[in-house]
Amino acid sequence: MRCCLAAFIVLAASLAAASPAEAALKLCNRTSYILYAATATVTNSGAATHGWTRIAPGDCETALPGKLRTQSYLVYARSALAASGPGRAWGGDIAFCVRDGAFTLPQKAVGGACTGDAFSAAFASLDTHGRPDWTMTFDDDPRLASLQDAQLAGAKRLLKDNGYAIAAIDAKPDKTTGAALSDFRKKMKFADRDGNEKLFKALESEAATHGAPPEGLTVCNDTRSDAIAALGQSVGGDFISRGWWRMAAGACARAITTPLKDDAVWLAVQKPGGAALVTGPDQFCVAAQEFEIKARGNCPARGYTAAGFARVAVRGKSGVLIHVDAKGLAVPQAEISK
Repeated sequence: MRCCLAAFIVLAASLAAASPAEAALKLCNRTSYILYAATATVTNSGAATHGWTRIAPGDCETALPGKLRTQSYLVYARSALAASGPGRAWGGDIAFCVRDGAFTLPQKAVGGACTGDAFSAAFASLDTHGRPDWTMTFDDDPRLASLQDAQLAGAKRLLKDNGYAIAAIDAKPDKTTGAALSDFRKKMKFADRDGNEKLFKALESEAATHGAPPEGLTVCNDTRSDAIAALGQSVGGDFISRGWWRMAAGACARAITTPLKDDAVWLAVQKPGGAALVTGPDQFCVAAQEFEIKARGNCPARGYTAAGFARVAVRGKSGVLIHVDAKGLAVPQAEISK
């Protein structure tokens, strides 16, 4: 599914199916969304979750390499944050803990309490029929006929998220979509041989800066290295600080998952070695490990460290998406109180 696209109009005819020969658990995306999938493995000695596997529309990716040997596998997937509208999820009713960014998370039991920056996701059991190699497919509703159709519909959805006038998210080629794709490729300065993988990554990245953010507060790490984020809030007349949310390079973390109700939040972001990416004059207490600290004064006397946080005006918005790059907060200066 990684051929070059000279024109969107000929997309469906230009695809070649990929069928890796090695034994593995492979996940295919027959939806119009970019998906991020997590897997869970269960054995007699315990369980572990792994994530995230990014799967572009119409593509297949290896989630777990090697022969399948454990007793039980489970899967969960969610739509990319860049997608417009409410988030979509594919799963079941079996709770496991996951994290934002790349992770492997050992767990003692199904349905156990998630701690720190981990949160619960509802996985679905996957019957591999005892085979060493298995491929499963995520489907949309209404169901798309093929992976090729999913790729076409997915490109349309992301073009629309980037502001292009796409009439319908379907698998029917049309001149308007072809023109939109050509314009986007020109805008991104793609070479003629740049293929679908680069196209979907660019569409997703650009859509994340233009689309409506999900409810709550999402922080995206646009640097080339891992980063950790801490959050300060005013709750019930008092202040509280929480952290750390770990973000791999290019990944995002949902620090608040419910609609925002306040006028402002406070944010601190650091590199793994402790160098500040986002800081400010407002002091909150932090700890070296995962923490939730009430009140913001007398930090050293209470065994904590005082850190500078940047005040970010959210102005009662239900959802805010914040990007952090090597220079700090990549949001309009009017939104930051210094």
